[in-house]
Amino acid sequence: MSAFTVRTADQLPGLLRALRKQSGLTQAQIAQRLGVTQQTYSALERNAESMGAARLLSVLHILGADMVLMPTEPDATLRAAERDSPAW
Repeated sequence: MSAFTVRTADQLPGLLRALRKQSGLTQAQIAQRLGVTQQTYSALERNAESMGAARLLSVLHILGADMVLMPTEPDATLRAAERDSPAW
């Protein structure tokens, strides 16, 4: 999987699911490495937008992915602000 830009928390569940499938790991295998049940990990993956940073980083490490933070381009930030503003 190539780099993927995450701009909203609701993108995380799909991204984690895709990374898990790409890694060839099952939810049970990830859960075991995290020290939780498969059901708990399944809930974490489905509700990844509410996952804490430490847990998210642990999951990403298991999946062989890194989180890279970088500034957005000023034009992109302006376009996003304009897009999210009400059109009065």
